[in-house]
Amino acid sequence: MAKSSSLNVRVVEGRALPAKDVSGSSDPYCIVKVDDEVVARTATIWRSLSPFWGEEYTVHLPLDFHHLAFYVLDEDTVGHDDIIGKISLSREAITADPRGIDSWINLSRVDPDAEVQGEICLAVQMLEDVRGCCLRCHVLQARDLAPRDISGTSDPFARVFWGSQSLETSTIKKTRFPHWDEVLELREMPGSPSPLRVELWDWDMVGKNDFLGMVEFPPQVLQHNPPNGWFRLQPFPRAEKDSGGSLGALRLKVRLTEDCVLPSQHYQPLRELLMESVLGPAEEDAASPLAVLEELTSGDCRQELATKLVKLFLGQGLTGPFLDYLTRREVARTTDPNTLFRSNSLASKSMEQFMKLVGMPYLHEVLRPVINRVFEERKYMELDPCKMDLGRTRRISFKGAPSEEHVREASLGLLTGYLGPIVDTIVGSVGRCPPTMRLAFKQLRQCVEERFPQAEHEDVKYLAISGFLFLRFFAPAILTPKLFDLRDQHADPQTSRSLLLLAKAVQSIGNLGQQLGQGKELWMAPLHPFLLQSISRVRDFLDQLVDVDGKEEAGGPARALVPPSVTVREGYLLKRKEEPAGLATRFAFKKRYFRLSGETLSYSKSPEWQMRSSIPVSHIRAVERVDEGAFQLPHVMQVVTQDGAGALHTTYLQCKNVNELNQWVSALRKASAPNPDKLASCHPGAFRSGHWTCCLQAERSASGCSRTHSAVTLGDWSDPLDPDAETQMVYRQLLLGRDRLRMKFLEDSNMHTSLEADPEQGSRAMEGACTDAGARQREAAAHLLEVLANLDQAHEEFQQQEQGKVVWGPLRP
Repeated sequence: MAKSSSLNVRVVEGRALPAKDVSGSSDPYCIVKVDDEVVARTATIWRSLSPFWGEEYTVHLPLDFHHLAFYVLDEDTVGHDDIIGKISLSREAITADPRGIDSWINLSRVDPDAEVQGEICLAVQMLEDVRGCCLRCHVLQARDLAPRDISGTSDPFARVFWGSQSLETSTIKKTRFPHWDEVLELREMPGSPSPLRVELWDWDMVGKNDFLGMVEFPPQVLQHNPPNGWFRLQPFPRAEKDSGGSLGALRLKVRLTEDCVLPSQHYQPLRELLMESVLGPAEEDAASPLAVLEELTSGDCRQELATKLVKLFLGQGLTGPFLDYLTRREVARTTDPNTLFRSNSLASKSMEQFMKLVGMPYLHEVLRPVINRVFEERKYMELDPCKMDLGRTRRISFKGAPSEEHVREASLGLLTGYLGPIVDTIVGSVGRCPPTMRLAFKQLRQCVEERFPQAEHEDVKYLAISGFLFLRFFAPAILTPKLFDLRDQHADPQTSRSLLLLAKAVQSIGNLGQQLGQGKELWMAPLHPFLLQSISRVRDFLDQLVDVDGKEEAGGPARALVPPSVTVREGYLLKRKEEPAGLATRFAFKKRYFRLSGETLSYSKSPEWQMRSSIPVSHIRAVERVDEGAFQLPHVMQVVTQDGAGALHTTYLQCKNVNELNQWVSALRKASAPNPDKLASCHPGAFRSGHWTCCLQAERSASGCSRTHSAVTLGDWSDPLDPDAETQMVYRQLLLGRDRLRMKFLEDSNMHTSLEADPEQGSRAMEGACTDAGARQREAAAHLLEVLANLDQAHEEFQQQEQGKVVWGPLRP
């Protein structure tokens, strides 16, 4: 039995943010934290008080997730970034509505006393002697405390309150992981029983001490179940002050998905039904699981369901029949070929997600070189006279104010200079397109040709494929490269406009020129000759693309979306030498080019360098972030490995920014997920000058002072296949339509019974209602309801077992 938890977060936009710069504007960006760990940073939107981000993240979480926080900051070129405000959402607030949160939420001021994090380890005893009742509080240690000093550490001490009495521990300097191991005894005073409160403070030589957090235990707990273990620190109880919108607001979409995944054998009947449904006649189907799902789902749920279904059928080696089933149903319902696959139906979403899951390496190979050129060259391009900035062009050229015609000609040359390589690479990529994609497109074309065989619909067989490949794959990736992992950051406004023009051009090519010269964008006319020349090449490309043999899935059932030998992430990182460096800290890191596959993490001086060192992924025991104070450097992570003799070795790697850090940490954690003997704790600092910088322990072999976070990963196209979790999600969706299916099934059964009771009426209606097809549909519906009932029973039995095990207690070590 396993439990899964994932958080879907979409940072949509902001409004009415306060101006933080002297120009009367701000440069806002948003940081997303899960339980005080930064998991994402949005792009900076320059010079805007109403920024639009539109960034979406999926975070796989541990089961003890507590809260989610969004911080909005103003980026400054010089000095520290200014904090604008924050939004904090508890787990309870997110799960209050099963659909999650989708609304505008006002930003609140950041209160230092509320910015607490970390845990404290206590052992409390209630003792009786001749003098009365005594409370003995053993304050052992704390971990992951908030940094309150400019050095990125704190000087923590604990203060224990019981009734009117209080005692303090000693102060441990310069650490967020203090070890006290002190016993404080307090005597009970006359009066009613009192709660125990333990507060942590950061000692300051000048000014007042800073609050780090607290825990409190009521008298009933002290008497019957004295605290013993790790406990999460809490802020002082106070109502959060609403700024009333004076700090602006964010529009957020947040949904927490938690599920219990049963042992695999429980899902086998439902999987068999799903597989059987794609092998039968698609057009007549009305009661199979896929037909029910198609009718029920909509919106964001449909996209998530499509992803799960595609991954499920990929694992079974049946994506071809699955996509063909949905395609045939969609085509059978379509009367106007101009509307074919234009809606966000389950068929359209499934093909779209299929291309992302299977074709992402192909997309990167085709588009990355030109996308990198656009970002690096940052050329000014504009064809729309209403948007031309002649003054901007003058500042760039220093040759006087150019005419509108001159700007148009220069922009046309630049655009065709980028579009040419894009089209050349696409039409020459037939051999690099994944075989499963080519087979899916071949089936799609055959289905469309059968439905629209007329000569006037000759283009439909091309448009069906190009509508997916160009309009839903290449063009969106050009428009927003970050969302397709082509770039680490979003484009600035000028580059975004260039990408938009390129995406429009690729979209027109994908439409085979049908929309050229129509609509409001007549200013694209100078580009039409190039587009028309490209269309004939694209037709030939599409013909070659579907010229592939084979009716079965290439390679059979897939165990992973990415083969172990394929590189899933690569790029330059700074690697710290194994031996301590005698020079300044920054010179201990050397630039190396890293490649990560399912088998190894290898590195060399450059991508072309033949001499490569490697770390087997099977040796990785932990991948964690490193405190900035360890090397006085930001964005550092550690990869802890274990050799054949059982000794642990740590490699420190520095990334360029927080997003690159998150992506590498997530990729390494997912690659090493199956490894045994994972570490439960590690040191977030480094062993330097004879001690650990995090907890100040002097033994290099001292056990880790912080919990590891191997369960926290970012969801993306390379997530491993998990048939049981995918079938569980399908089961949850089918439950939503169970009552509707049951009513329809019962109504059909009642009608059938009444027809038998009245033979004359039955003979008249026999041809319409009581057909063999109807009987098969009723039988299929009954079978599906039975499978769902069995899964219901299995979940109920599991919940009863879990309830018998639930005991109140502290956090795990």
